[in-house]
Amino acid sequence: MTARRIRNIAFAGIVVIAALIWIFPLYWALTTSLRSEARIVSDAGVLLDEFNFSAYTEVLSNSKLPRWYLNSVGTSVIITAIVLLFGMMCAYALSQLRFPGRRALYLAVVASFMVPVPALYVAQFVLMNDLGFVNSWWGIILPQLIVPVVVIVYKQFFDAIPREMREAVLLDGGGEFTLLFKLYLPLNWGITTALAIITFIMAWNNFFWPFLIVTSEDMMTIPVGITQVNDTFGVAYARMMALALLAAAPVIITYLVFQKKVTEAVMISSGVKG
Repeated sequence: MTARRIRNIAFAGIVVIAALIWIFPLYWALTTSLRSEARIVSDAGVLLDEFNFSAYTEVLSNSKLPRWYLNSVGTSVIITAIVLLFGMMCAYALSQLRFPGRRALYLAVVASFMVPVPALYVAQFVLMNDLGFVNSWWGIILPQLIVPVVVIVYKQFFDAIPREMREAVLLDGGGEFTLLFKLYLPLNWGITTALAIITFIMAWNNFFWPFLIVTSEDMMTIPVGITQVNDTFGVAYARMMALALLAAAPVIITYLVFQKKVTEAVMISSGVKG
């Protein structure tokens, strides 16, 4: 057996062990959610030897999970659409237009990576409170619309498009919006799709800001609503795990369906930040 083959086997073994360690909490949550509360208290085994769906039916019927789903879907879709639209337009202006302060504005966008998001929460909350947006959709959405990496990724792509293509459209009488939406956008659907997926997942998983700005259960998103299961049911481990799995299901499905695009978006984001 060659040294190279030994290294490959060792690497494969490490990957398998790491995958098992990563997937075990998900497996444990599934086995817990499929047991009765009495069985969980009396037997903490990890074998999937019972299929009791009462936790799921109780969560769906006795909580506001459908409402939380609606809130999460609505806010995540709106955030994704606005972030991509305005990020694309901002990047186009920084890349293709010539105006005073353009370089300084781009440097400000890049410098925003140096500001931790939690450092802005107090100022954002005060602003949302002054605007009357506490416990509202706009209060959840507005502070999440600033995503500098979208602007930077789009700008890098626009910079790489040959100027001759732009000049040809301008000679045919096309304007800036024609250039952006009929030339540049069709050329970067792959990047747009990748950024849309990662932005949607980030908005869906955001917990801390919705937790701060929301005061009623009817306005909670999925991550915040999970924290209310103890208040509703007491310490109910099966129902807690059932709610957590139902909350994570859209993200898991999105990742499985668009795994390649999600990986591409993460690599783009990491490369830009680096």
